[in-house]
Amino acid sequence: MSAFVEPSVENQAKLAKEASLELVSMEAHQRNLALRMMASELLAGAGKILDANRLDVEDSLRAGLPQPLIKRLALSPGKINMMAKGLMEIGDLPEVVGEVVETLERPNGLVIRKVRVPFGVVGVIYESRPDVTSDAAGLCIKSANAVLLRGGKEALRTNKTICEALREGLQKAGVNPECIQLVADPDRTAALKMMTMRDSIDLLIPRGGQALIKSVVENAKVPVIETGAGNCHAYVDSAADLDMAEQIVVNAKCSNPAVCNAIETLLVHKDIANRFLPRIKAVLDSRGVRLRGCPITLKILPEIEPATESDWETEYLDLILAVKVVGSLEDAVNHINKYGTKHSETIVTQDPRAAALFQASVDAACVYVNASTRFTDGNEFGYGAEMGISTQKLHARGPMGARELTTYKYLINGVGQVR
Repeated sequence: MSAFVEPSVENQAKLAKEASLELVSMEAHQRNLALRMMASELLAGAGKILDANRLDVEDSLRAGLPQPLIKRLALSPGKINMMAKGLMEIGDLPEVVGEVVETLERPNGLVIRKVRVPFGVVGVIYESRPDVTSDAAGLCIKSANAVLLRGGKEALRTNKTICEALREGLQKAGVNPECIQLVADPDRTAALKMMTMRDSIDLLIPRGGQALIKSVVENAKVPVIETGAGNCHAYVDSAADLDMAEQIVVNAKCSNPAVCNAIETLLVHKDIANRFLPRIKAVLDSRGVRLRGCPITLKILPEIEPATESDWETEYLDLILAVKVVGSLEDAVNHINKYGTKHSETIVTQDPRAAALFQASVDAACVYVNASTRFTDGNEFGYGAEMGISTQKLHARGPMGARELTTYKYLINGVGQVR
């Protein structure tokens, strides 16, 4: 018997392209049924998925994968339940394909409709997080796109097992399982190939660390939506409620430091720095957070580490927080716009004018007032899941749900008009 040979990425893209033509003409109720069946098969295969994930985690620990990435890689029964719930919620969302965005009736009688349509084939290149496999596939099916998934080698067993379950769900719903393709080749050349396949892949979305995103943006010939590294900030204004500020800073840093919507820098107005910094340090110390401060911060908290220029631009993904005392709201905004990654930023203040100025001036996808940056998430925004957080300005920005995986076309009806 001949050995099994993994299909080439070119063949997988071709299969996905052909399957996408079936999806776009499919009734919405059948795609929603497919999402329910995908969720059911995910739960039914939970044992196999967890077994595969345990092997991936063990291999990654032996290989010395950084702890934040191990945390992203590891699954649990609860995490699989959340993945399945996300698929169900995506299926329950209003239909986006075919939505009429705008209707125009011209003086000559032409009726022009602007209608949402899928891209066709969406390629996703990502690292570590196997839940992306489920989220991305679900959002693509909802938006009538086929998907070509290329996860990191550290999660290969897990991603294969998840995809088997998802494809089984499609099969049981009467939907072509070739709509979901997993590129199992761990070699970097497979990812590079995906970046150049303009004839087969209509949109490419990278999701991972800064190095991955930079590589895709610089090498891709396929249109890319840049999802972001998160160098996020919390600014505690002179008019802040300090109890609220403490709660928001602790949540934004400590609830899950290994994600892109956690804060990496705390900015504090000089007028309240002497009161706020000692109390926030005491709480963060109890959570194991290491602080690195500017010269003014060091005068108030002399026992912490000094911050360097690189600290202001680093996404730690760890229990480390850079701290800077600023002289004004404008100084805080300028610091954020210089060092931020246009992801998520928050101000804590009881001054409505300061809040409005901050939201108007900060250049980021999500700008909060008196709330944690941790809410930048597809589930929290009501999208069921997310394809990623777009930090660019064209087409999509912020958490990307099914609607962000559509483009539009114009449908024009006439009665014989000529020009």
